[in-house]
Amino acid sequence: MLVDKHGREHSYLRISLTEKCNLRCTYCMPEEGVILKKNNSYMTVDEVIHIAEFFVARGVNKIRLTGGEPLVFKGFEDVLKAIGKMDVDLSLTTNGLLLNKFWESILKAGVNSINISLDTLNEEKFKRITRRGGLDVVLNSIDQALKYGLKVKVNVVVIKGVNDDEILDFVKMAYSKPISIRFIEFMPFDGNKWQWEKVVSAKEILGKIATEYDVKDIVALDRDRNYISRDYSYWGMKGSFGVISTMTDSFCGGCNRIRLTADGHIKNCLFTGDETDLLTPFRRGEDILPLVEYSLMNKHLKNGGIDFQDLSTMHDHRSMISIGG
Repeated sequence: MLVDKHGREHSYLRISLTEKCNLRCTYCMPEEGVILKKNNSYMTVDEVIHIAEFFVARGVNKIRLTGGEPLVFKGFEDVLKAIGKMDVDLSLTTNGLLLNKFWESILKAGVNSINISLDTLNEEKFKRITRRGGLDVVLNSIDQALKYGLKVKVNVVVIKGVNDDEILDFVKMAYSKPISIRFIEFMPFDGNKWQWEKVVSAKEILGKIATEYDVKDIVALDRDRNYISRDYSYWGMKGSFGVISTMTDSFCGGCNRIRLTADGHIKNCLFTGDETDLLTPFRRGEDILPLVEYSLMNKHLKNGGIDFQDLSTMHDHRSMISIGG
């Protein structure tokens, strides 16, 4: 097992296949876009597969494919097929716009869980947030995933004055569909114009829900030690809702996640400014295990060493689209 200095075993690998995306979400991508590197700076299909095999051989039993938008990666189906043959729980995070092109490959690979990013149920607001369109396509993708028997989580980044008025609308969606709605506190990344004043806390989100649903009938669901979302359900509800409270009530104690960026770097935390290049030594045929172990041994206990209450501890690092969702 891959273990950090805090004794946390790391069995969950998130692989960003690409920094490209067919949306331009305001909280993820800077308004001016991102500068893409030369193509040979990114992992090839074979490199993604071999590095994934390396991690599986060392105890990783869950792999999530992310982006950017992973479905725009030209070798997506090849990666999906290869990792689907590994002894792992394979899942996917997507904006849902291209799923109709890949359902057959996704099902054949044994994907059993899909996270779909969706921050509004209003078409005009969807266009403002994503700087594109396609809400109807995303909603159809959610229904199709349910039809195919997949576990569906809908990730909602809540931003004050933008979509916090839709919290109850999303909860109602979980009432009628067997999906998990996950409200995510707005997090700071390069170029997303983050401010504390825009953060809607977990306490505020749950307070809003309590105005419509009797708290005595809201049930906290069981969670494992590696949880990131505190989940709840309500009497008669087909699905569930939860909050990922990164900013106000961190859940780092049981972290088991490793992030592999599209250019082959390890980020041991979403918020760390430190990265370890695996791709360059891997291409030279060198053993990358010492580098992985070094990265994990330098992992902070919480939030990449950042104190969100003290903005002087913030450091420059990639935009969310370049890290991997």
